This record gives sequence, C-alpha cells and structure tokens, in this order.
Amino acid sequence: MEPYYYNQMNKQEQAAYYAMKEGFTSLAPSFRAPGLTGRELSDIFFKLRLDCPEIFYGTGFRYRSHPASAGVEILPEYLFEKPKILTHKKAMQARLSKLVRPMAGKDEKEQELWIHDFICTNVRYDKLKKPYSHEIIGPLGQGVGVCEGIAKTVKLLCDALGIWCVIAVSDANPEKRIKYRHAWNVVRLGGAYYHLDATFDNSLGQGNAIRYDYVNLDDRRFFRDHEPAMYPIPACSDKERGYYREKKLSFTKTDEVRKRMRQAAKKKRILTFCWRGGYLTRELVKEFAAFCEEAAGETGAYGALRINWPQAVLEASFSETPSGQAVMFQEANEGEICGE
Repeated sequence: MEPYYYNQMNKQEQAAYYAMKEGFTSLAPSFRAPGLTGRELSDIFFKLRLDCPEIFYGTGFRYRSHPASAGVEILPEYLFEKPKILTHKKAMQARLSKLVRPMAGKDEKEQELWIHDFICTNVRYDKLKKPYSHEIIGPLGQGVGVCEGIAKTVKLLCDALGIWCVIAVSDANPEKRIKYRHAWNVVRLGGAYYHLDATFDNSLGQGNAIRYDYVNLDDRRFFRDHEPAMYPIPACSDKERGYYREKKLSFTKTDEVRKRMRQAAKKKRILTFCWRGGYLTRELVKEFAAFCEEAAGETGAYGALRINWPQAVLEASFSETPSGQAVMFQEANEGEICGE
C-alpha cells in the first residue's frame, strides 16, 4: 500500500520522510535530513509513524544544524537499546504472521471484522498509559493499549491482509473538555471508505459481548461524537455498510424493537440494535426501557438497557440475576482516551 501521509507531502518533506524512515529502520545513531524547521520535522516524524506502525521503537529525535550546511543532523531516540529492539521486532513479526495466517484469502469484510474482534477480545485499555501502549508492542505483545497503539495495530493487521487502511487523528478540544488526541482508522472496502474505531467499541463491550457501534460508519454518524481529523482523510459517504444495518439490526419501528426484545428475553440473549426511526428522544428511551422490563417479566428474568446515545445504539440484556442499573447511558471514550 502506498504510504498515505507521504503522498500528501511536497518533495522536500518527502525527502525528510524517506531519510527518517531509512534512519529509524536501520537503527542508525544519527543521519542527515533536509534542513526543515523543528516543527516541520516533528510533523513529518508523526506522519511517518502513522504510515509505518512497524517503527514502534522510534520515540522521537533531537536535531542539530550546521551553518555551512543546508541540511540537519537527526539524532534518533529509541524506546529500547538496539539488541532489545531487534528481539522485539522479531517477536512482533512472528506474532503478526501467526495471527493473520488463518485469515489469508478470506473476504475483506470477514477480515476486517476479525481484526476488530481481535482488538475487542484481546486488548484492554491501559489507563496508566505506559509508553509501549502507544505502539503496536502494547496490544500485540502485552494485550494493553490506548487509542494510538490500537489504531496502529489495526493498520498493521490490515496491511498484512491487504486491506487499505490509514490512521486518522483528531486534536484535543479544551472547550469540550477533550484533553487528548484520539486515533482511529479509515478503511476502504469495495471501493468505498468507512470509519472504524476499535477503541470506542472496546470501551463499550462487557464480558464476552462485542459491540460494533463504530464499524464502517459514514462521516455524518461518526462525527456525532468524534472531533474532526487533524489531517485530510478520505470522505466516508456510504451509509449502507454500518454493522447493525448490514446485520438487519437497525430498526425504524417501535413494534419491531418490542418484538425483538421479547425474542431475545426468551433465549436469554443480548439484543444490540441501532435506532433509525428518527431522533432517539428520552420519550423513546422510556418506551424501550418499558419494552425491556416487559420482555424480562414474561420470562422471569431481569432486564437491563445500555444506551450509546450519540450513535443511537441500545443493548438489551436479560439474566436471572439483577445486573445493576436497569437503564444506563454509556460514554464510548474511556474518559482520557489517548495521550499526546
């Protein structure tokens, strides 16, 4: 796959990008690059690591310029010493090959859902935000990560399976009390582009239940609860491939919601669905909560309703024991999602 952010750069920026990629890949103690400003070089390095998540061991750099030279000398900073980096690189490559081998040759949609489910079942959010949680070594090696490390892991797995994928990043927004950047992915399936946020879905799932609220969303739905991307990303305009819509779990009539809840209660199953019958109002939520309670009562079970309001996704569960609040509103962001 062509490096996405590299292709958005001018010739001088591309030369610096290439020099950084070569230098960090070879674990060089120093290397030369075009004489751009520190801000420009930092931006190029940031984009390089979005294009190339396999360079997980490069944490930053210092640089020095020489008056008689048009270029600068880059002094890379690494997460580990060289022998340890080589050991981790070998382990990551082996882990990646083993993971994707069973999915080779599968349909791209099946591959995408497998990647999403791998994150949701094998990676837990690292609230302590250890340095390696921002890189693939966290999710793949330690089973923990923050949004940046998760988005990089999704891209690495997509690249290995031949799915077009980029990492999108939004900036902080103090006015909305959003303190940190957030990262997610944009994938291309069947020629159309879609947003995929495995971190948000990971924060919603409980137990063995996987959520798909942020799988293959268009721009209109996705940016209900996401900030705009810092850098240009492809427009995602197709509204037809959201997970719940494709699985016929996207309802527009309250009678259908009631019917499906009763079916789920009889089988003690979880029903997760998206509401598309207009705005999800508090009156509708009360009605759906009443349906959940009614369905639970018919089977002698306890019902609970969890609601992702921005995406109008509701999860109705039924069990033989109370599970806490009957109605709970979810916030799919883990609070402070991703450090800068």
